[in-house]
Amino acid sequence: MKIAADFSKRIIVHSEALPWKASPMKGVDRRPLDRVGEEVARATTIVRYAPGSAFSPHVHTGGEEFFVLEGTFQDEHGDFPAGSYIRNPPQSSHTPSSEKGCMMLVKLWQFQPEDRTHIRLQTNKMGSIELANHTGVSITPLYKDHIEDVSLLHLQPHTTIDWDLPQGAELLVIEGSLTENNDLLKKHSWLRLPVNSKINAKAGNQGAKVWLKTGYLNDVNNQIARLQISPKCVNTFQDKTII
Repeated sequence: MKIAADFSKRIIVHSEALPWKASPMKGVDRRPLDRVGEEVARATTIVRYAPGSAFSPHVHTGGEEFFVLEGTFQDEHGDFPAGSYIRNPPQSSHTPSSEKGCMMLVKLWQFQPEDRTHIRLQTNKMGSIELANHTGVSITPLYKDHIEDVSLLHLQPHTTIDWDLPQGAELLVIEGSLTENNDLLKKHSWLRLPVNSKINAKAGNQGAKVWLKTGYLNDVNNQIARLQISPKCVNTFQDKTII
């Protein structure tokens, strides 16, 4: 299965307008943003847990990254309310659930195979720093390695950003709105810009809070290759979780 699988193109998905699709587990639905693969896939998805829904224990062979958008996600490592940013590296395992329901941005099979770093951040308790040479823009760093850089951008009303993106970028509007090259991005709109792009965006009347990832698009072909040569899943839910 392929969804938005041409990484050389600029892609916008207004996820709030998409219908929910059932996942393999009752009570867990998804809105796919991009995908390469079948049941086990390199995927970016908006996922919704109904109150009381849960998964069996499973392993993430290719790693799992997610940002909690609404509600509270839970597993044996704790409770993760809206604003939580989690990275479960390759070969990690957990038993996910949500007592009261939640919604998340989830990315699978997009890690370096040697990565074993767990990240668990509650961004609503973190501060931000002003971005140099950009009045009205501040940033909350979340993760950085030699491949990718993940952060939250906080834009004051009507603030503009005009950046060269030689390694491409991906962003999700969490709060407020953003106009990028005449396209209005509202709550949970998702934009992917290819390698050697520019972003020219302006925040709306309420400003904008944006989840941003840069750099990783140079590694997409390697991610897909690792997925295709991975061992066949033994656990029924291995790497199928919430995609």
